[in-house]
Amino acid sequence: MNDQDYIEAINKMRKEKKAVILAHYYQTGDIQDIADFTGDSLELSQKAEQNDAEIILFAGVRFMAETAKILAPGKKVLIPDLNAGCSLADSCKAEDFEKFLKDNPGRTVITYVNTTAEIKALSDISCTSSNAIQIVNSLPDDEKIIFAPDRNLGEHVIKNSKKDIILWNGACHVHVEFSYEAILKMKEENPNTKIIVHPECESEIRGIADYIGSTKGLINFTRKDEGVSYIVATDPGVIHQMKKYNPEKEYIPAPPKNPENRCSECNYMKLITLEKIYNCLKNEEPKIFLEENIIKAARKPIKRMMEISNKT
Repeated sequence: MNDQDYIEAINKMRKEKKAVILAHYYQTGDIQDIADFTGDSLELSQKAEQNDAEIILFAGVRFMAETAKILAPGKKVLIPDLNAGCSLADSCKAEDFEKFLKDNPGRTVITYVNTTAEIKALSDISCTSSNAIQIVNSLPDDEKIIFAPDRNLGEHVIKNSKKDIILWNGACHVHVEFSYEAILKMKEENPNTKIIVHPECESEIRGIADYIGSTKGLINFTRKDEGVSYIVATDPGVIHQMKKYNPEKEYIPAPPKNPENRCSECNYMKLITLEKIYNCLKNEEPKIFLEENIIKAARKPIKRMMEISNKT
């Protein structure tokens, strides 16, 4: 089967099975285009809960599909490849995090959605890159916080907050691979190009940014900004959406530290393909399964995040 055959078969099956396809912005363009909803972590979390589909097929990584299952436990949640993990989520194991919490008692635990269901179940509030600062600053001034797992997003939050915050030392393998020197050289060669950066990037990269924001924030910035050229320091999958809104503008993937790589991108996200989506929907496997007690505990911090986001 060619790509068009897969697309036609997927469209037919999703109607018959009352399935909805959610795709993250880091997916390849062909997968973003067949999705019912494309978005960042917060948007897709909301869409997982706010639809009447019987099946949710998550074109993303495993923690995202787990979040969908947590918010919609009565629905069948599928992921095309169980190996689609996350280096950031893997950097925070539940047993290690439990010890970290015991060593630092009396603090409100805020964890990024890029975590396993088990880590969410140990948390008080979840957050995304788009609302992390908002979540932290919504709490009383004297509230002490543990922020995990991304140290770079945590540093960005600390810079924009006056709270007492302890960070877990985790990172995303994509966002720590951008080259400060190569980006500066690219900027020198293209002085009118703006540098836009995801907050998971390291501090030196954030320090030269014209704009720092979530995947959705970066897309919206290029939509509304008067500039015409951007160096994009996140997974280049977002450029597909940027081009949809402003095809006449230039979008340059930020160069990685290893010059042999064209760009820094998430190899886990790229495990998802049209063929795998077809087989997943056809066989209704692989399926996300979570223990009921984990779903119940992990749901609380996510709902608290949504409540805070809606109030402030």
